[in-house]
Amino acid sequence: MCAVERWVFVRVLVVEDDASLGQVVQRGLAEAGHSVDLERTLAGARRAVAIGTYHVVVLDLGLPDGDGLALCRELQTAAVRPRVLILTARDATGDKVLGLDAGADDYLTKPFDFAELAARVRALLRRPEHARSPQLRVADIELDPAAHTVRRGGVLVPLTAREFSLLHYLMDRAGEVVTRTDLLDAVWDTNYDGLSNTVDVHVANVRRKLDLPGRPAPIETVRGVGYRIGPEVPT
Repeated sequence: MCAVERWVFVRVLVVEDDASLGQVVQRGLAEAGHSVDLERTLAGARRAVAIGTYHVVVLDLGLPDGDGLALCRELQTAAVRPRVLILTARDATGDKVLGLDAGADDYLTKPFDFAELAARVRALLRRPEHARSPQLRVADIELDPAAHTVRRGGVLVPLTAREFSLLHYLMDRAGEVVTRTDLLDAVWDTNYDGLSNTVDVHVANVRRKLDLPGRPAPIETVRGVGYRIGPEVPT
C-alpha cells in the first residue's frame, strides 16, 4: 500500500486488442491507484499519446491495425517519454530482443500473473527518471512530487492524493486555463462517470486548504471554462 500511495498522479495507457483481457488489466491497475486508459488499436493508442501524457504504456504487439513495436519506437522521441512495458504472447528470445532494442523498458509474456505485472509497473515507476520530478513553485506555494508534499509560505498543507494530483496538474500548467475535462482526464481517467461537479468540489477543497488570512489561494475560476493558477488572483 505504501508504494502505491507514494505514486500519485500516475497515468497508464493499456494497449490491448483483447477486450476482456484489456479490461482486467485496466481494472487491476486502477485498483492499484493509477489513472488508466485503454485502447484496442494502434491508431487509438497513437491518438491517446498525442493528446495525453502517460508515465507507463503497457503495450501489446499483435494489434489489429499494426505492430505495437512501431509505437514503441515512436515513443522514444516523444517530448515526455513514458516507460514502455511490452505485454505479449511472443515469447521467443528473438522477439524479446527486438522489443527491448525498440526501446521497451520491460517485457512480459502471456499468460502472466497480474501481481507480477503490477510489480513490474511499480518497478518502472521507481526508476530515477520518475523517482524525482522537478519541484514546482507558484507564488508562495511549493509542491514536491517525489516527497508528496505541498507547502504554502513554508507551512505544510495536508492534501488527499486526489487533491495533490489536481494541484500538481494545475501548477504544472501555471498561467494556463485548464478545463474541467482536462482535469477529469488527467486526475481521474477518461471513463469517469461519477458526479459532474466532482472537479469543482475538489478545487474548492484545495482552495480552502491553501487559503491564508488576507491571502486567498491563487486559483482563479475562468467562468464557463475551468481554472487557472497564477501568482495572483484577479480582484
